Amino acid sequence: MAAVWDEQMGGEEPVAAATLASKILARADSDVTFMVHLIGESQNLLVRHFVVFIETELARRGVSYGAHPLLRPFIETHARELTDFVLQGIGLRHQFGLQALEAMAGDPARLLRVDLWDSLRSHINDAQQHFVSDVGGLKRILVQIETDG
Repeated sequence: MAAVWDEQMGGEEPVAAATLASKILARADSDVTFMVHLIGESQNLLVRHFVVFIETELARRGVSYGAHPLLRPFIETHARELTDFVLQGIGLRHQFGLQALEAMAGDPARLLRVDLWDSLRSHINDAQQHFVSDVGGLKRILVQIETDG
């Protein structure tokens, strides 16, 4: 096994942990990012919002819980999918490099909150529009309901 490792390393000895850590940190400005990840009550707020949103959209189309006893699991599943869409979008949209975080000055929390708010709003709207579109989840739910009902 040592011979295989030596061949892969080009005959060099394995790099010490401190040296490797230094090499990685030397690339930090381009390779290290911090992502926003919403947790806790924020996730619950999103799920509850999308449950109500989906219920409202289905009610507009004449679909109710009384007529479809398995509707609740469908709604909860799709509400979680829309929530995941928003959370993933926020995380991908808000990646900060190490240098950017180190360089922030003034009141970065306020700027970050405004930016996060705008991004949240945008992602929630996108999720809702996707859901009610012909390609989105509402049509799939309605087809599934008709098939099961």
